[in-house]
Amino acid sequence: MHDDATRPARRGDEQPGRRLWIDAAAGVAGDMLLGALVDAGASLETIQAGVDAVIPGAVRLTQTEVERAGMRATKVDVTSLVPDPPHRHWTEIRRLLSQARLPGAATRRATAVFARIAEAEARAHGVDVEQVHFHEVGAWDSIADVVGVCVALEALGVHTITAGPVALGSGTVRAAHGEMPVPVPAVLELARGWQVRAGGQGELATPTGMALVVALAEACEPLPDLVPAAVGVGAGTRDVPERPNVVRVVVGTQTSPTERVVLLEANVDDLDPRLWPGVLAGLMSDGALDAWLTPIVMKKGRPAHTLAVLAAPDRADHLMARAFALVPTLGVRRSTLDRAALERTWRTVEVDGVPVRVKIGTRAGAIASVTPEFDDVARAARDLGEPERSVLARTIASADAAGYRVGRALE
Repeated sequence: MHDDATRPARRGDEQPGRRLWIDAAAGVAGDMLLGALVDAGASLETIQAGVDAVIPGAVRLTQTEVERAGMRATKVDVTSLVPDPPHRHWTEIRRLLSQARLPGAATRRATAVFARIAEAEARAHGVDVEQVHFHEVGAWDSIADVVGVCVALEALGVHTITAGPVALGSGTVRAAHGEMPVPVPAVLELARGWQVRAGGQGELATPTGMALVVALAEACEPLPDLVPAAVGVGAGTRDVPERPNVVRVVVGTQTSPTERVVLLEANVDDLDPRLWPGVLAGLMSDGALDAWLTPIVMKKGRPAHTLAVLAAPDRADHLMARAFALVPTLGVRRSTLDRAALERTWRTVEVDGVPVRVKIGTRAGAIASVTPEFDDVARAARDLGEPERSVLARTIASADAAGYRVGRALE
């Protein structure tokens, strides 16, 4: 653990592009990932406060330094403070999370994790998702693990999360439903679309651990290009001589100012062209980062368009559903990209007393682009009774006169 990671980052002062990579090559469980984040510098006191906000007075968290197959690691233990702690339904856990005051994105992240578990359990056992009654994953310790991890991510100032392939294990394990094969059904359901391997004997990935990975990580990838700021190693309970029973995390900054985005694409040849402006406007209002059309020629010489939608990873599923609803397509392609984007801000200038907003893009504090907001230009042109091109030119001149020009520092 690096000393510069011991201070929990505040949301306003963390480094841009701060990201986390999870190494689950030896498996993953909730307490292992929590231990790794504590080892990387997340404050256990802050995490305890977050858990207490959801299940007050129910558990106590403690950390110890241990060895696993010769590797140093941090072990976080969750001790119950109440006799016979209850197992809970998904609906109750969702209510507890919604009522808690957790920092930043912790509530959203924790809710997403438990939602993935509920969906996997429902499918594995053939019940409605609202009727899922958690056993192992609904107990106090798993709630502490999930909430603790999500609070720890906020404490470390993590914006982007990715993870490597996950080892699931093999053999059998005894659970609430009796002896079950490894990977257990819920883990296999959660692993859909993720790269996995057996990795060894026994249960190496628990439902809680697998849900934390697939619900929070944006992609399965090898260690990305970054500058490490902290490394954390979290220990599981067992100490297997031939394999360190640990999860590792790397917290750092990207070597280039990029962000992960999702590109959705669909070919459409049978939509009334008059509907396209509304489709693009609707996708933008639903949270798309961008949306556009590209003319193409399909089979048999049919003229058509490719609809492209750029989305933040947490909006991609919603925007894919909106695309299916808005256009007559049988399929939507999905790919993950890295996007470099300028930092953006707005300034207002005046043209004959009429305010017009100007979008300014900066890189390393210097202005890289200056673009008038065209809706404001059109409104100003109507108010002034002038052509739009004239008002556009005068807005650019006003911005330049105000010092908003490429190459200058933005004050």
